[in-house]
Amino acid sequence: MNPIASGRLERLREFARPDRVFDFMAPAQSPVDVRHGPILYLEDVSVSFDGFQAIHRLNLTIDDGELRCIIGPNGAGKTTMMDIITGKTRPDSGQVWFGSRHNLLTLDEPQIANLGIGRKFQKPTVFEALDVTENLELAMAGDRRIWKTLLARLDHEGQARIDEVLETTGLTAQRHRPAGVLSHGQKQWLEIGMLLMQRPRLLLVDEPVAGMTEPEMHRTADLLTRLAGQQSVVVVEHDMGFVRSIARRVTVLHQGSVLAEGSMDEVAGDPRVIEVYLGGDEETA
Repeated sequence: MNPIASGRLERLREFARPDRVFDFMAPAQSPVDVRHGPILYLEDVSVSFDGFQAIHRLNLTIDDGELRCIIGPNGAGKTTMMDIITGKTRPDSGQVWFGSRHNLLTLDEPQIANLGIGRKFQKPTVFEALDVTENLELAMAGDRRIWKTLLARLDHEGQARIDEVLETTGLTAQRHRPAGVLSHGQKQWLEIGMLLMQRPRLLLVDEPVAGMTEPEMHRTADLLTRLAGQQSVVVVEHDMGFVRSIARRVTVLHQGSVLAEGSMDEVAGDPRVIEVYLGGDEETA
């Protein structure tokens, strides 16, 4: 065999090794650098829509591993803030940084997601015809089905990750059930699990307990508090009882700016917050 043919055969043998893991197929670790500051930093961010000031000189910092709750009346700018962080909306002015290296205003939505920012919307969006495990498998980065015979080790690692996420979300017993027959709360946990499959560094969660039963709310509170530390978690929620059960630090938005920030007791006792949002009854706000 000539040297060229021999070299090609050797490369094919290396390519076909069952234990071979290719860098471009392996789950990427977020390159965010938090050695010199917070994981998320917004400074003087403003945006208007047809003359309406949705966000006005918003300043916000989220530390690595922090669980932060964002509350505020309708129209306070909570959704627009998340749209800006994830690249869906471009602000008119200001700065948005992910760690110390990544200017999010220069990136599009897929690039921001690939950096390690995951967003869960209020309404769960799962593949109802597929079972729970298949939903999690589809959420993994990379098309592993194409390489199934070549990348047996990667499949094993992927399965281990699925088992880990099932355990974290409390869905192990539901792994073979179609997503369409799950309860509303279970669908919410599955969607959170789908985001976890991508190993995010920052998780944005929009009204996670809307429509949940009380036991589901308790389990969701436990899930989010356990995730904090592994990821930074930002929760936008209107249910003040739920916020109180998980809150470590709370930010109150009003008219696109930070009105107050601190512990739940501190913001609940702030006269400005009571006037514009709590109305003297935090449990029904």
